[in-house]
Amino acid sequence: MTVPIRHPLAVWAPKPERLRLRLGDETLPMTRAEDGWWTPDGVDEVPADARYGYLVDDERTPRPDPRSRRQPDGVHGLSQRFDPTAFGWTDHAWTGRPLAGGVIYELHVGTFTPDGTLDSAIDRLDHLVDLGVTHVEVLPVNAFNGRWNWGYDGVLWYAVQETYGGPEAYQRFVDAAHARGLAVIQDVVYNHLGPSGNYLPEFGPYFSEGGANTWGTSMNLDGADSDEVRRYIVDNALMWLSDMHVDGLRLDAVHALVDHRAQHVLEQLAEETAVLSAHQGRPLTLIAESDMNDPRLITSREAHGYGLDAQWSDDYHHALHVALTGETTGYYEDFEGLSVLARALTHGFVHDGTYSSFRERHHGRPVDRLTMPTSRLVTFAQDHDQIGNRAAGDRLSQTLAPARLAVGAVLNLLTPYTPMLFMGEEWGASTPWQFFTSHPEHDLGEATAKGRIEEFAKMGWNPDDVPDPQDPATFERSKLDWAEVGRGHHAELLDLHRRLIALRRSQSDLTDPRFTTTEAAADDEAGVLVLQRGGVTIAVNLGAAEVAVAVDGALELATTDGVALSGGSLTLPPDSAAVVVA
Repeated sequence: MTVPIRHPLAVWAPKPERLRLRLGDETLPMTRAEDGWWTPDGVDEVPADARYGYLVDDERTPRPDPRSRRQPDGVHGLSQRFDPTAFGWTDHAWTGRPLAGGVIYELHVGTFTPDGTLDSAIDRLDHLVDLGVTHVEVLPVNAFNGRWNWGYDGVLWYAVQETYGGPEAYQRFVDAAHARGLAVIQDVVYNHLGPSGNYLPEFGPYFSEGGANTWGTSMNLDGADSDEVRRYIVDNALMWLSDMHVDGLRLDAVHALVDHRAQHVLEQLAEETAVLSAHQGRPLTLIAESDMNDPRLITSREAHGYGLDAQWSDDYHHALHVALTGETTGYYEDFEGLSVLARALTHGFVHDGTYSSFRERHHGRPVDRLTMPTSRLVTFAQDHDQIGNRAAGDRLSQTLAPARLAVGAVLNLLTPYTPMLFMGEEWGASTPWQFFTSHPEHDLGEATAKGRIEEFAKMGWNPDDVPDPQDPATFERSKLDWAEVGRGHHAELLDLHRRLIALRRSQSDLTDPRFTTTEAAADDEAGVLVLQRGGVTIAVNLGAAEVAVAVDGALELATTDGVALSGGSLTLPPDSAAVVVA
């Protein structure tokens, strides 16, 4: 569709009867058009760095622009214009990276480095290059109220959080990543807004009346005036992909996007992203987070799917977590046994129309294993949610021995799917990653902390053991300790991750995207799993006794010195894994 050229300070606001522009020290009238867009009267030229806001009806405090590109004084302050074309990009030769064959690294800007800024994150990009990952996935950076946050409570989607460095720092980060051959995936949240600084309802019907999801009021995607709400979402996505040179988006919790229109907003987004990709001449990737286990998300639009490029498979995480930890409470109850992990390795989803005892109903839908590329599923042993939403925010490294962590690394990085690492996982970081907030409003902060503690108290946790998300120490504890990287078992685990990623790159069977070339068999009683990927055999022993596995080929990699191959028989001690190449 053709996007109309509007005044730089025009704003869509069909709800108010009167709108005035606060521009610097001036208050200026605005005129409304029939389509609900307001334009300031008599304002022909606007300074490139102008501060401005809108007075809605009789409100005396100006509201920030819903499409604000910068909030120097926080989400309640005036907006500031930002020219994304002023940056001196050096990535003109960048042609992007396809997701297929790649390895993703998920990071949170505020806790990735001691300084917690985009510029300080640049200094650690060489570590990622040395590790061998191809894509850096950044947790949400859009503007939120407070100094630190996971990012999922953002309220101004077009602005980059100032405590991270603002929009120019974001451009520097992307440019630096591209200079090192790293693609950037930005995590975005289109299913809700945070509780503080959300002024959208004053401007227009951005939200569904009476509709809500787990995190707040649902977006109005299919009701009256929803055309502009969808445009608000799609334009934001295109902003990241064009103005910020981002290579892809991770779409948070798309199952919470309630849309009954003939063309779902995700399909609309995929369509317009494909148009931009063709124009820019580089792959632009859309990755959905969804708990529906519905392959229609990643089925092409030609085949009547939504046309997204990939989606997370929580089922794989759950099966791997249970295999490594033995934990079977809550939603893990459906995933006990290595045979379940074997199913996840060969079917994509464990629940693909099968009965879920946790949900007490059938769940999911099968993947077409004859046509669907395995690379369209993103899998992981840990991520921000699966760590941070535990009561203590404990990583696997805080409960598992180094030998078992090494086995987990093998099962994470040599899957048929697109593997993802969570920051610090590669060296078994000892720091937790906990749920932290910094709501300046006392009542909101108190309610957040109380709700968090009560939630886990119901599960049997001692309230004193649940970190207060508002306590600055909770945030500080969650920062990576980079001094660990070169020490003891941390260094050994990091070296293993490097070797596994290098092996994945060197063996074409390990990036083969066909379901039909993968086989997996498990012995639940012995704790043994054997994954066959073409001519590559991955054998794992999570049992208590030494086992022997018949294999064909040469030993390429082993996680411990006790692994031995002789006469086609592979000996695996407890908590070990090996890779054999024919």
